[in-house]
Amino acid sequence: MKTLAQEEIAELTALRHDLHREPDLSGEEGPTAARIADELTTLGADRVWQGLGGHGVAAEFRGSGDGPTVLFRCELDGLPIHEISALPYRSRIDGKGHLCGHDGHMVTLLGVGRMLARRPARGRVILLFQPAEETGAGAAAVIADPRWPEIRPDYAFAYHNVPGRPLGEIGLRAGPGNCASRGMQLRLTGRSSHAAAPEDGVSPAAAMAGLMAELPALSEGTIGDAEFALATLTHARLGEPSFGIAPGEGELRVTLRAMTNERMDTLMAEAERHVAGANGALDVALSWHDVFRAVVNDEDATGIAGRAATRLGHSPLEMALPMRWSEDFGRFGDDGAKAALLYVGAGEDHPQLHNPDYDFPDALTPIMAALFDAILRDLLGDADAG
Repeated sequence: MKTLAQEEIAELTALRHDLHREPDLSGEEGPTAARIADELTTLGADRVWQGLGGHGVAAEFRGSGDGPTVLFRCELDGLPIHEISALPYRSRIDGKGHLCGHDGHMVTLLGVGRMLARRPARGRVILLFQPAEETGAGAAAVIADPRWPEIRPDYAFAYHNVPGRPLGEIGLRAGPGNCASRGMQLRLTGRSSHAAAPEDGVSPAAAMAGLMAELPALSEGTIGDAEFALATLTHARLGEPSFGIAPGEGELRVTLRAMTNERMDTLMAEAERHVAGANGALDVALSWHDVFRAVVNDEDATGIAGRAATRLGHSPLEMALPMRWSEDFGRFGDDGAKAALLYVGAGEDHPQLHNPDYDFPDALTPIMAALFDAILRDLLGDADAG
C-alpha cells in the first residue's frame, strides 16, 4: 500500500494553506489554475491541459499498457463569503474564502499525483481541477471544451468533505447521491406611480405576494422520495425604499431542488405555470441560473470505491439517504463515465460548509490520497507488482 510520507503531507498542508489565503471565485480561477499547472508539471505529468472550460486544468499520467482511463476530479473555486477566523492562513481577500474545502480537495489530488511517480501498469490516470463548481457551470464547460474527447474517462471519482460526520468516515451511496437544483429569477415590471394615486400605476406587489406563497408550496415529500421537491424563496425586492412611490418593479429568486433530473423538469414546469398565471398587466422576465444536474452514482464505481476503502482498513458507511445539497460532478456520469462521488466525514463538531468559520480538515488529505491511489491501482494494476 502506497502512502504519503510525513514530509510530503507537511508540504501539501503548507500548499493548502497558501491556496486558502488566495481564493478565486467561480470563473476567476486563473491564478489558482496557474499554480496548479506548475505543480503538475513539477510532478512529471505526461501531459497537462490548461484553460479547459475556462480555467480548468487536467494532467495525464500514463501506464505502460493499454487500459481504461480513470479520472479523479476536484474543484478550483472559492466562495463570495467573508471568512471569520483567527487562522494564520485566513483569506487575504475580503469577501472571498475557501469555505467549502476545495483547497483541500485540490491538494488531495496533488497528493495522488505524487504517488503517480510510480505509474500504473496500464491505462491512464487523469487529474482534473475543475472551474466554476459553485455555480454549476464548470463541468458542462469542461465537457464542451473541444479537447475533452482527448480526456474523456471510463471511470470518474471525486469526494466532498461532509461536516457533522466522524472525521475520515467514508460515505458511499449507489444511485441518487445529490439533488438537482437551479435558481429561478423573476423580474416583474409594471409602472410606478405616486403613492397617493397607486391606481395610476401597475404594481407587481400583489403578483409577488401570490408567488411568494405559491412557489414554496410546490415543495413535497422528504429527501429519499423519488417525488421529493423543494422550492426555497431566497430573495425578494419590491420597488425602492420610499414612502412616496407606489412600486413599478420587483424581483424574486427561488431555488428549486429535486431528487432526480426528471422530477426537476416537472417542478420547473409547475413553477412556470404559476408565474404565467400571475402575469396580468406586468412584464415578467424569467431566467435560470446555477443549474446543477443530479448526481447519480454508478453502482460498479461505488462498489470499487467501497472495496478499496475496506482494504485500507475503513468501514464504509452505506448511506441511506442522498444529500440535499447539489454538486456539479453529476455531469461526468451523464457524459458516459462510471462515476462515483464519495462523502467523507470532516468531523462531528466541524463548522458546516459555507459557514464563515469553516476550514478544511488537513487530516483528510493523506486519507483520501491513499484511497484514490488504491482505487486507481485496483483498476489499472501496479507496475511495481510485476
